[in-house]
Amino acid sequence: MTVFTDAVARRRTFAIISHPDAGKTTLTEKLLLFGGAIQMAGAVRARGEQRRARSDWMAIERERGISVTASVMSFEHGGLSFNLLDTPGHEDFSEDTYRTLTAVDSAVMVLDAAKGIETQTRKLFEVCRLRDVPIITFINKVDREGREPFDLLDEIEKTLALDVTPVTWPIGMGRDLKGVYDLTTDQVLLFEQSRGDHLPDGIDMPLDDPRLDGLVGAEAAARLREEVELVRGACPPFDLESYRAGHLSPVFFGSALRNFGVRELLNGIGRMAPAPRSQPAEPRPVDPLEDKVSGFVFKVQANMDPNHRDRIAFFRVCSGRFKRGMKLKHVRSGKLMALTNPVFFLARDRELAEEAFPGDILGIPNHGALRIGDTLSEGEDLRFTGIPSFAPEVLRRVRLDDPMKAKQLRKALEDLAEEGVSQLFKPLSGAAWIVGVVGQLQFEVLANRIESEYNLKAGFEDAPFETARWVGGGDKLLIKKFVDANGSAIAEDRDGALVFLARNAWTLGRAQQDYPELRFSATREQH
Repeated sequence: MTVFTDAVARRRTFAIISHPDAGKTTLTEKLLLFGGAIQMAGAVRARGEQRRARSDWMAIERERGISVTASVMSFEHGGLSFNLLDTPGHEDFSEDTYRTLTAVDSAVMVLDAAKGIETQTRKLFEVCRLRDVPIITFINKVDREGREPFDLLDEIEKTLALDVTPVTWPIGMGRDLKGVYDLTTDQVLLFEQSRGDHLPDGIDMPLDDPRLDGLVGAEAAARLREEVELVRGACPPFDLESYRAGHLSPVFFGSALRNFGVRELLNGIGRMAPAPRSQPAEPRPVDPLEDKVSGFVFKVQANMDPNHRDRIAFFRVCSGRFKRGMKLKHVRSGKLMALTNPVFFLARDRELAEEAFPGDILGIPNHGALRIGDTLSEGEDLRFTGIPSFAPEVLRRVRLDDPMKAKQLRKALEDLAEEGVSQLFKPLSGAAWIVGVVGQLQFEVLANRIESEYNLKAGFEDAPFETARWVGGGDKLLIKKFVDANGSAIAEDRDGALVFLARNAWTLGRAQQDYPELRFSATREQH
């Protein structure tokens, strides 16, 4: 095996998906702890700067204890290189999550043992299914009172139409939690309520070993034997191909807060999750072992360092061996870009990336040249597909408190729209910008960032529009006729693409009825 193929085989690029409050940020921290990436893991709401969750860096995230941006963290463990993408948990930021999932090879789905599958979990799972992303399930908070494990497995199977096979199994739950049993190695990991972080070594313990009764109690041991027999009879055996095809999910039980079962999960990701996969592109899919470097931008983040007004493009390397200083073709513009200062991430911390391999995520500092969906390649005109913009579900007019700062406001709105978190529309008639988002919380985040990062006071007022659709198809005359007939409801997005701002579902339906030759699209592929 060459150095290059070995480096690719060692990569594991994965995302963590969950409903808010299932424990995703805590799990992220504990995984980083194993990778030696951080020295201390602390609760999200704990006091003191060193106890802030390392993956939540924006002020509003720290205040609310939620993730609203996608962070990237790289670390090493057990001879493998992990790239962990922490996705926004809040549903108002699902678009950012969707695009992040285009850049991973597998995902970990975190479920709360008391709540099971919640709304946002189901939505994110559907996104993974669209892309055949293999999923490992981590059932969290087993140290608290929760639902029966069989009930949770049954819900995953029925709700998500996904086969499940437990890798570890809880011995009791909540106050009665004694540990977990590893079905693959026949080992017991003991849980002690009084201990803080749990890193117990597995004790070799076949189920028929009489010592088991002494370790966990006769009642718990009898129940474990009965449940494991049921699991082995009712659940399919683990099949690597079925998991990697997205049909079967291995299930781990544990407590991220108590660091119990997390090491086993990380080892499971290393053992089961795929190395970098082939990526869909036009005119052909791209294999990671190709010689030439290629990749795509799936996220842009402005002002990660407010002192430098920087803009970082998050770039997934899809093929080839990247070296710092390389010149790559920016396919959208046709120009060459010299990548002199690419970085690897640990949330806000960065280090210069001298080289990178398929599966790695690079941060590329730039001044607006790179956008979501852009391809960089060693010469070939490739375009990676499936990185969409979604029609916003909430539209507002922007109100600026100081009219003399209109130019600065435009810059702030354009910068933030480039991140893909909001859409920016300029009506053909009327001066006020219209901002569209997927969920209401995004307006709070935008106002907060406009004030803290650009020193501008701006607010958002009701606009007489409910949704937006990109207009396409038809000839120029027909489009002109449509624009003339709907003047006040026509706008352009920041790329100059024509947009129809509909007052309600009825006006949208009427437009589609009156102009059947035109396309009114709810998504627009990023180019």
